[in-house]
Amino acid sequence: MGEGFKIEETATEQGDSVHSGVSYDLLGKLAENSRLVRQTVADILGGIQPAVFQQFRQNPEHFIAEASRLITEQKAAMVIERLAYDAVDERYDVDIFTANQTGHDFSRATDKLKNHVYDYAIVDSEVERKFVNTLDSSAEVVVYAKLPRGFLIPTPVGDYNPDCAISFTAGSVRHIYFVAETKGSMSSMKLREIEQTKIACARKFFDEIGQRISKDKVKYDVVTDYAKLLDVVGRPAE
Repeated sequence: MGEGFKIEETATEQGDSVHSGVSYDLLGKLAENSRLVRQTVADILGGIQPAVFQQFRQNPEHFIAEASRLITEQKAAMVIERLAYDAVDERYDVDIFTANQTGHDFSRATDKLKNHVYDYAIVDSEVERKFVNTLDSSAEVVVYAKLPRGFLIPTPVGDYNPDCAISFTAGSVRHIYFVAETKGSMSSMKLREIEQTKIACARKFFDEIGQRISKDKVKYDVVTDYAKLLDVVGRPAE
């Protein structure tokens, strides 16, 4: 695996591409980008096949960027396995929906809505626009909100802002309170690793909340459309 090079040979390399003549402290840059110590990075590099490591000589900057991304993603995946969320005393106030609302691109606003907490919602994609429009015309939905940018869940790969909070009519579904992340595809191949990591953390976050309360639990999931949402919240037992 790592016999094609020695640790001391990877500390500083000379690029053979258009970047030739520029020295790169490979261990230092990867340690800085991934927030690991140099020895740990050296151990990781020691497991790389020589043919793969040759890419560093061909394009040092690309190799460093890709290696940093992969190491950070794998580190986050390991952290998630042991991740736990603890309750704190702080609470979001209702003014979170009005604070820091400047700078919105109102060209992305929906048509006037009747079930949303505001008359309009600013959406990030056509998938989200269609989802909001369906929520607004659904007989099962009492009220919903496009969650503001200030509502954040901390994760090892950065803060995460879910899309929508939804309240259903009592008796219409099994899970009345729902937080949704809308995606055009559920295929893991089409979700970036960082997105998958944040979603996995959000699942843990809401699971922790669910274990601390006995009723009015909030369910969280990723949905592609309103039909998928109804499948997740479930029809009440007859």
